[in-house]
Amino acid sequence: METPLRKNPDLPLRNVRQNIVQSIRAYRVQDLQDAAKVLGNHFLYANLAHAQTKQDILDLIATQFMFPAHFGKNFDALYDCLTDPLHKAGPQPGFILVLDQIPTTTKFDKEVREQLLDSFRDAAEYWAERKISFRCFYSFL
Repeated sequence: METPLRKNPDLPLRNVRQNIVQSIRAYRVQDLQDAAKVLGNHFLYANLAHAQTKQDILDLIATQFMFPAHFGKNFDALYDCLTDPLHKAGPQPGFILVLDQIPTTTKFDKEVREQLLDSFRDAAEYWAERKISFRCFYSFL
């Protein structure tokens, strides 16, 4: 029996639940993007390194995830943009999101960071109920 020359590009996700928000840990962004391509999933990436406040974070996510202009720039609106318009757009193949370098400043403290991640956790639950994969990976600056 021959050994395949290429490893399965989905390997970085083989031990990751279908609907989860977790630290990026040992995963590389490029590997996650490659896995999304193989799986036919949407890949969304937001680099948040230059943000200092909640408003900065929401602005960067809205811009980098290409949210509509009417985005309300609060955590409820974030949840809505991660769920409702996409659901109404028809069947979805799945999602892999990366929130890279979430700030740990005094203006974006642990409580606000948890509120941000809770919006993504709620979206993961929403998609889980619809049997659609929603994996969100994050890192801190």
